[in-house]
Amino acid sequence: MPGWKTPPIEKIHEAYGALADGRVRMEDGSAAVASSDGTKCYTVAWEGDTYSSNDNASYWQGYMGYPLIAVLMTQGRIPYDRDIAAHFGGINWKARNTAHRNQYAKVVAEIMGELRAKGVDCERIDQEIHTVYAALKTLDIGYKRGKRPPKAQQ
Repeated sequence: MPGWKTPPIEKIHEAYGALADGRVRMEDGSAAVASSDGTKCYTVAWEGDTYSSNDNASYWQGYMGYPLIAVLMTQGRIPYDRDIAAHFGGINWKARNTAHRNQYAKVVAEIMGELRAKGVDCERIDQEIHTVYAALKTLDIGYKRGKRPPKAQQ
């Protein structure tokens, strides 16, 4: 069975945001992950080492979207640093990604610039993000296409 494609590294920042905001609700064999703007709720499901997620990245591109990454962090399958996550709480990722035409690196650069201006140790954040990314690249989990992504609720 084919595995997941490697996501853009910036999806880790978004996953930290979901965890910092308490938007991940774990259940038996699945999790509900609310979007940063509150208009969508994604479903991540697993059976053994095979995972599915119905966020757009996972469904259309086949790479791990932030909902799946957040679940893997919650499960302890990849590293998760609560102190780092706290810096990404309260960010409307949807609005920022839209404003930057889904150029995720530009969004993260903007956010990191704001954190740097507040005196946050961004080198430590970058080191942690790269540690998580390395763990993601070596994680051996199966891919199962999830249900279609949800439509936004008004």
